[in-house]
Amino acid sequence: QVLLVESGGGLVQAGGSLRLSCVGTERTFSSYTMGWFRQAPGKKREFVAVISWTGGFTDYADSVKGRFTISRDNAMNSVYLQLNRLKPEDTAVYHCARHGSGNYYNTGSYDSWGQGTQVTVSS
Repeated sequence: QVLLVESGGGLVQAGGSLRLSCVGTERTFSSYTMGWFRQAPGKKREFVAVISWTGGFTDYADSVKGRFTISRDNAMNSVYLQLNRLKPEDTAVYHCARHGSGNYYNTGSYDSWGQGTQVTVSS
């Protein structure tokens, strides 16, 4: 079972930026597509971004397109999410996850999850 640990969350004003990191413990980390999801209080966990194992393919939720950037460094077993031009509605716990099989928009397609890091955006 891979262990995923997120960091980098915090409190930021609207319009600000944060960089989230996710480190995996498994040696085969670089072989997997990785995703970022977020969950706001009282809401379902939702897809944010995905990156293929090579980094050559990325995709984003419409709500974050043009503001967030996903990247990875396989040598460091790490995936990153750069959050720019943050809005109050971006407030949520952000989780990274390892893709298993199926549509990468769906939480059920991921087989390992981190505990998450809190992002709070004040207006």
